[in-house]
Amino acid sequence: MSRLSITGSADGLGLMAAQLLARQGHAVTLHARNDRRADDARRALPSAEAIVTGDLTTIAGMRQVAAAADATGRFDAVIHNAGIGYREPRRVETDDGLEHVFAVNVLAPYLLTALIDPPARLVYLSSGMHRGGQAWLSDPQWTGRPWDGAQAYSDSKLFDVVLAFAVARRWPGSLSNALEPGWVPTKMGPRCRLPRPAARLLRIPHRDRVAGPRTLLRAEFAQRRPEPRLNRVTSPAKTAMSPSSQSVSRSASRSRTACPAASRSCRPASVSASA
Repeated sequence: MSRLSITGSADGLGLMAAQLLARQGHAVTLHARNDRRADDARRALPSAEAIVTGDLTTIAGMRQVAAAADATGRFDAVIHNAGIGYREPRRVETDDGLEHVFAVNVLAPYLLTALIDPPARLVYLSSGMHRGGQAWLSDPQWTGRPWDGAQAYSDSKLFDVVLAFAVARRWPGSLSNALEPGWVPTKMGPRCRLPRPAARLLRIPHRDRVAGPRTLLRAEFAQRRPEPRLNRVTSPAKTAMSPSSQSVSRSASRSRTACPAASRSCRPASVSASA
């Protein structure tokens, strides 16, 4: 039995993954934004080992989640699943003065990684839309550009992939993965079935409506794990490779999706708790 923590697991993909892991006998700690959502999560998964609460749109909330999670003991794996989707109609600024997609999708997994006792395995939920991400380091908060929710989401998921590479370099003793879960009928994405051409482009089985959590479990927790589709970094030799010259830009150049190819690269920084 392994101890696992999943952020953003009060519903959606996070809860679906937690339920599958719990049925396999693992001890799962859930995360919810507030007490009301925590009650919903407890009803959905009564067997959860614990539930931590905290609003990941604020730095104080991120630190609250990290402290509560650490208080339960060391985890074997942490899944950074919490995120804001690609259909945000306008830029929203958090209490800390940050753009909210960046705060939840990028800063939260970074800060939680830095503050939580390092587990043996870390999983960062990315997206196929990372291929259209651009590393606008001159304006990551969208203060000087017209707002584009889909682009902000794509950028954040590219940064998540880079974060996975950075963690792999910083902590070679931990297995760090960035994962594309597939197209899942949750509130973040459309609930309709994809047409066959779109399903082929996204490499998703046409009839598999729950590809996401099952793919996550097969890639990360099965005893004999097949190679995940996206950016697996497990060895010092692989961590020495630049993500821009490897799977990020290479897969982008081959992609025929509607997302433009990632055209820029950024070198991952060391992980620290100074944010």
